[in-house]
Amino acid sequence: MTRETMPNAFRPGAVDLPPEEAALVARRQAALGPAYRLFYEHPLHLVRGEGVWLHDAQGRKYLDTYNNVASCGHCHPRIVAAMADQAALFASHTRYLHDTVLTLAERLLATMPAALGHMMFTCTGSEANDLALRIARAHTGGTGIIVTENAYHGVTQNVAEFSPSLGAGVPLGAHVRVVPPPDPRRLGPDVGAGFAQAVQTAIADLARHGIRPAALIVDTIFSSDGIFADPPGSLAPAVEAIRAAGGLFIADEVQPGFGRTGAGMWGFARHGVVPDMVSMGKPMGNGYPVAGLAVRPEVVAEFAGHARYFNTFGGNAVAAAVASAVLDVIEEEGLIVNARTTGALFAEGLQSLAKDHAALGELRAAGLFLGLDIVADGAPDAARAARIVNGLRDEGVLISATGPQGHVLKIRPPLTFSPENVAFFLDRMERVLRGLS
Repeated sequence: MTRETMPNAFRPGAVDLPPEEAALVARRQAALGPAYRLFYEHPLHLVRGEGVWLHDAQGRKYLDTYNNVASCGHCHPRIVAAMADQAALFASHTRYLHDTVLTLAERLLATMPAALGHMMFTCTGSEANDLALRIARAHTGGTGIIVTENAYHGVTQNVAEFSPSLGAGVPLGAHVRVVPPPDPRRLGPDVGAGFAQAVQTAIADLARHGIRPAALIVDTIFSSDGIFADPPGSLAPAVEAIRAAGGLFIADEVQPGFGRTGAGMWGFARHGVVPDMVSMGKPMGNGYPVAGLAVRPEVVAEFAGHARYFNTFGGNAVAAAVASAVLDVIEEEGLIVNARTTGALFAEGLQSLAKDHAALGELRAAGLFLGLDIVADGAPDAARAARIVNGLRDEGVLISATGPQGHVLKIRPPLTFSPENVAFFLDRMERVLRGLS
């Protein structure tokens, strides 16, 4: 999970908590240490999830409009059953022959362009991106990495070095260059050309320092940068630029993947590009830790010739069964179509609200991934965004905020979200907005 940049996190001593909650916070701080953070000024003590709802210890329920981990809804019975059934049969790794992981790999590859011919499995998206970096360096002989300014790609040492959103406490590597996200307000109306030029400038700067590029890696909806979904096709010129320089293109689909954009299974497909590698995680297991990397066979060949890959839990039989059940649910419940239709309804509702509330700025959206600027006199207003996030929490709705200034509401509900859920959200949002004035 990314470090969300808005000032809405719990700060010890800033809010008077009931004795039981205060004791739980004290236990947490003592046991987990100071590096962990809690969402919301008044933290939530959650005990149960069901579908799009989360329930706290007092029995109050909250509409989850943020959690893409439970992509098919919290505790989906079919996915839970697949997990339990496989765990009761066999739960070992990929060094034994077992058809469950092969079936999963074949099903995932069938959703990809034909050029992506192999699947490799990990436990987390961080591990998948770490593996992608190792493969890219082996294939290209380069070390340089190009990312967007507030990107988040994971928490391993290597990946944290190209995850600027982790903050100043995690310095970027000397081999890393950052570029602006594809924001037309910064790059001009031809976003594709502007983004490609920024990538080309980064490539040239790496060359001046004697560094060969290994890869351009982007989250294909640029979620940590503030959510930039459009225009479709705008990534293609940048992909051409990195390949012309001898580097690879890695599509990080941990957040936009598995149907969230409503335009298909993968966010990169909206841009008409075929990546060299595709990393995936979080929604792949609906809460179970399973992730992976799709890769072109010729790209992984050099790495495989000099190293073996093994991950004790990556691709284990239980993980494979769970991920296959997620694919079943996405297909059989029509969740990609639902992301498109319900997401469009959601966007329309927010645009309608914006007509009456000046705090609501530009909306950027694809399917059930929406980013809404919160502004004051047209300028980013992180403090007001934090008030909205915390106000919604008090009204029984959970969202967060993102972007380098923390002023973009990040709306990313489970793919099972319904029109009725949208109506509930909009009603609570209007209540909170009325309270701001």
